[in-house]
Amino acid sequence: MSKDELLDGIWGMEPPLTKVVPVYIYRLRQVLHVENRADSVIRRDRCGYQLVPDTVAVDVERMEELVADAGAAERAGALDEAVRVCAQALDLFRGEPLAGLPGPFAELERVRLTERRTGITLRKLDLQLRLGRHAQAVGELGALAVARPLDESVAAMLMRALCLSDRQADALTVFERTRRRLADELGVTPSRLLRGTHRTIMLGRDIGPTPATP
Repeated sequence: MSKDELLDGIWGMEPPLTKVVPVYIYRLRQVLHVENRADSVIRRDRCGYQLVPDTVAVDVERMEELVADAGAAERAGALDEAVRVCAQALDLFRGEPLAGLPGPFAELERVRLTERRTGITLRKLDLQLRLGRHAQAVGELGALAVARPLDESVAAMLMRALCLSDRQADALTVFERTRRRLADELGVTPSRLLRGTHRTIMLGRDIGPTPATP
């Protein structure tokens, strides 16, 4: 990242008057110092600053590696292993991402990582449903639905989990609650995904596999 990118990403439209970037880079180098290595983990060249490859472990990078491993396990039919690896990826999240850090870059990353976390969670829960662990998935999906009441993919998966647990009435209650909130807060009707899940339950059909998680 160049000096200007760092200034824009951290201070936005109100950059400091003094040259603070080199000071912060110096402090970061001290904090990220790797024992038994003379060189720094942050390198500067004509393009800007960058982390030197293979000198530090970045949790976001590790998370993406685990997600890729989960996908490989799923394609190989090892669903238990895919669930375990997804859980490992989720364990890397500790509370709100970049909590307390100001600036446009941190705010965008907070949103992106929060959505990424939800996507991985839904993927893990879908795998659990495919393994027949319906009751286990219902509990986690219920908590996620409370945290994200307007997320239709969460509501649809919760409905499916409840239906597979022989709780069709509760599944229909989830639909009505979500439908009302969408209308009251956003002025929209349920999506095709939510309507389709509702119709399947009403007709008493096999709920089938969950559509691909967005």
